[in-house]
Amino acid sequence: MRIQELEKAQSLRVLARLRLGRIACCEAAQPYIVPFYFAYDMGYLYSFSTIGQKIIWMRANSAVCVQTDEIESTQEWVSLVILGRYEELLDTAGLKVERERAYELLQHTPCWWEPGYSKTIMEGAERPLVPVYFRIQILEITGRYTASAPGEQDERKTSSSAREETHSRNRILADLQAELL
Repeated sequence: MRIQELEKAQSLRVLARLRLGRIACCEAAQPYIVPFYFAYDMGYLYSFSTIGQKIIWMRANSAVCVQTDEIESTQEWVSLVILGRYEELLDTAGLKVERERAYELLQHTPCWWEPGYSKTIMEGAERPLVPVYFRIQILEITGRYTASAPGEQDERKTSSSAREETHSRNRILADLQAELL
């Protein structure tokens, strides 16, 4: 197995088909990371949440990091890391178009509002469900993927699951190779 870099255009193509990642924010030198659903469009990741630690921290420090991936197996994966800036899409006339775009994009993922809009008990009290639409401006994106070295084969894989994994790997590699052409 070899780990190879993706070009920016390849990384953005992979990002366009993904919907779940992890977002990291930081306050007073303390990092915090949580899973979140997102939709990619034209240099931004659009998302939704309610007011909680993540939103409070991103309001205080807009620098964030997002990690997302496609994992077929320990030997077959694609991973992306995004450095970006949090932008809250307030419910104002000036941001109406951006909020509507976020809503439209997020509709493509079933249950996109979960877990953000789920009843949550924090410190013995129910958290208020105030919707917060936001987007992450992508400042930098890097990607890595695994590939077999020429002539390399995992001898333990001989079943139909190995054929399925090979088919899946070939699909990922074909997508990546198409980007290079």
